[in-house]
Amino acid sequence: MQTASGNKSFLSTPIEYLKGVGPERADVLKKEAGIFTFGDLLKLYPYRYIDRTQFYSTQHIDNTQTYIQLKGKLRDIREIGEGRGRRLTAVFYDDDGAIELVWFQGVKWLVKALNTKETYVLYGKPSWFNGKLNITHPELEPCNDNRGPTDGGTFRALYNTSEKMKTKGLDSKGISKLMQNLLLQLKPEHIFENLPPLVLAKYKLLPRYEAIRNIHLPATLALQETAVKRLKFEELFLIQLNLLQRKIIHKRERGILLEKVDQYFKNCYENALPFELTGAQKRVLKEIRRDTLSGTQMNRLLQGDVGSGKTIVALLTMLMAVDNQYQAALMAPTEILAQQHYIGLKELCDKIGVRIALLTGSSKSKERKQLLQDLKDGNIQLLLGTHALLEDVVQFQNLGIVVIDEQHRFGVAQRAKLWKKNTIAPHILVMTATPIPRTLAMTLYGDLDVSVLDELPPGRKPIKTVHRYETHRLGVFEFMREEIAKGRQIYIVYPLIEESEKLDLIDLHNGFESISRAFPLPEYNVSIVHGKMKPENKDFEMARFVKGETQIMVATTVIEVGVNVPNASVMIIENAERFGLSQLHQLRGRVGRGAEQSYCILMTTHKLTADGRKRIKTMCDTNDGFKIAEVDLELRGPGDMEGTQQSGNIDLRIANLATDGPVIEEARKTAIDLLEADPTLAQPDHAGLKYYLQHQKGSGSAWGKIS
Repeated sequence: MQTASGNKSFLSTPIEYLKGVGPERADVLKKEAGIFTFGDLLKLYPYRYIDRTQFYSTQHIDNTQTYIQLKGKLRDIREIGEGRGRRLTAVFYDDDGAIELVWFQGVKWLVKALNTKETYVLYGKPSWFNGKLNITHPELEPCNDNRGPTDGGTFRALYNTSEKMKTKGLDSKGISKLMQNLLLQLKPEHIFENLPPLVLAKYKLLPRYEAIRNIHLPATLALQETAVKRLKFEELFLIQLNLLQRKIIHKRERGILLEKVDQYFKNCYENALPFELTGAQKRVLKEIRRDTLSGTQMNRLLQGDVGSGKTIVALLTMLMAVDNQYQAALMAPTEILAQQHYIGLKELCDKIGVRIALLTGSSKSKERKQLLQDLKDGNIQLLLGTHALLEDVVQFQNLGIVVIDEQHRFGVAQRAKLWKKNTIAPHILVMTATPIPRTLAMTLYGDLDVSVLDELPPGRKPIKTVHRYETHRLGVFEFMREEIAKGRQIYIVYPLIEESEKLDLIDLHNGFESISRAFPLPEYNVSIVHGKMKPENKDFEMARFVKGETQIMVATTVIEVGVNVPNASVMIIENAERFGLSQLHQLRGRVGRGAEQSYCILMTTHKLTADGRKRIKTMCDTNDGFKIAEVDLELRGPGDMEGTQQSGNIDLRIANLATDGPVIEEARKTAIDLLEADPTLAQPDHAGLKYYLQHQKGSGSAWGKIS
């Protein structure tokens, strides 16, 4: 087996000792890019490559080309203007013609460096100016026919850098030079091979040393592609292996055995529910039932689109605990949502004789004291609440099941406090109304069992979504009046609370005044709700709308979750192009909760970006949250998807969850097969992989870690 001592000491060498770095540059690399060692620099992968294998002649230049490479000489080097208007021009010519070059920066240095006797290789982007083609700020290098025109390879890697890095000469070209200096010292024994021989052979993957060399200095396009393939697979395979090993540990962890489904569950299911469960709800409850009978701890993620009936599944799951003399808890991220759950579930619990309570930051001290005592004594069977449930003073007699709603809004450490409130870890059901694309779910929550509610309750009509420009506002007002005349209610959501000088948005307060003028008292009543209001004022306005005392609610995204008003039939989203797809879908889900036809109107200006148009079109084309989530992932990338920051960092250096779905599937299947054959990685061929997993930096990263 390959030893790690040599590679570890070389790769852990402080970056300041690399030729061309030094203390000042090292400080910038550490602060701006997190590069502390030689190994860190090797993991700074290029984002694309420049093909320097092809040369053009000046007669073949036109403005359709992105970048071109020429070989020739300079003439007419001139310094023009003064101060800010100062620039340098020159004519570049070859055997077929000539083109003008222009520089606005570095003029003083260039005047001294450029000369008419040298033969240069030029690389730049042609563009039109004053009716003729020129190239602004081209790269020029003296042509050395023995070495070739590029910095050590026919494909030049481009690296992302920051403005501060560029001030120290650490632009993409500067990073390339450092990388070349490092690669000159790099030897095969420095790079630890972490993939088993059978995996390398099965997928025809490059050895790790060759992949790292060819990701930075590929000699051919084919080598660059095989290097990328190897490093993507490695990254995703190691993530999946970590997650699946954690899942194996979960399965071994002792869990509370819930042997019977008895009076509370059956009474609720058969007598209290005012509707028949969907096939999807029944399927998920069977999956949960199997978990609670297994003798090991349940760790299950429940995904369900807006209105798919997650709350009822949560209640019936908690009743499984109550039927076995255990308590259950449901934690929600906001008071509004916790109260909404409590109001909805208390009615059902009262019918079947289950004692339910609500604990939030607003709970009064006298009531709180009694509640905490009742909870400790076991007199409260179901406890609903917010972060208040995490406090040390909240003690259960016998906690059996914990449900976390909108779980991405809680940090890993916060959630872990709940399952320490029992001697044996309680069963865990985490829920999200944000549909998660399959590739993202496998990478964020690969250590969990996943259930999906992919069916809406019968009788729900799909929400009709339309796009309207600002110029259509009077027509939208007329439509609103018609809906209000039918007895319906309307949400209007704005992206900001107060006017912003930087963003050209309709702000909430201006919008409220505009709506109040168009819908005056006493015929109409308008509520206003936003995050900066005092909780009691916000609750008062919410309550007015829920009771039907106001017909229009002007709000920010605080109503994204937690408001259930079946009578509300219209959702108007102002500056809809400023919202992410996931958020638009969540907002739309506030309507369509009753039997009447509901509508979502996306208001925008005529100035829409290509991404903005795609988001609006996607919303108008489909109500399917999973399809919307796929587009959202494609447009925004995994790092920006709602909630991923709380769930655990997706620190991918080369793989892309939006485009590398097949690689993720392949990597996960390989990890599953390997662990089924060798769960402890005890086989000799797996020794290198085992060592790497035990010693890799950050191997404790908690992707989607639940308990």
